[in-house]
Amino acid sequence: MMSGEFRLPYGSDKRYHLHHPHIICSDIDVTLDFYQRWFDAEVKWDGLYAGTRNVFLKIGIGAMHLYEKKIDATPRNAIHHIGIQVAGLEDLYQRMRAAGVLIRNPIRQSDGGGYFMLEAPDHVLLELFEPGPLRSAEVLAYYGYK
Repeated sequence: MMSGEFRLPYGSDKRYHLHHPHIICSDIDVTLDFYQRWFDAEVKWDGLYAGTRNVFLKIGIGAMHLYEKKIDATPRNAIHHIGIQVAGLEDLYQRMRAAGVLIRNPIRQSDGGGYFMLEAPDHVLLELFEPGPLRSAEVLAYYGYK
């Protein structure tokens, strides 16, 4: 597929964008205060997603996603995964499956978009996602769409 066939964010012709670290927070307000106080973080969205409170932040041109959950003893600790924004998620998913990449779950659909998770080398968890066009305007702006 040609890149012109996909909905591309950020006014870019690129299909893939390293987007955010996803931080698990035992007290999301304490974490939010820290990043706002020390790094001028701006809240772009604060609400419920996947059944728990999530906060989408911008720090300069970068992004961070906070997720409120009790910290557990998994090897990943507080940094849960790295989010990579994709144009053409289904295409990437099918190409990876055809190449034999281990993907434990199908694409999870949400608001016209979706995501899937996979483990990269050295146990780095990746979230490959394509924001759905049905998300709120402020969430779509966070993901680089006008």
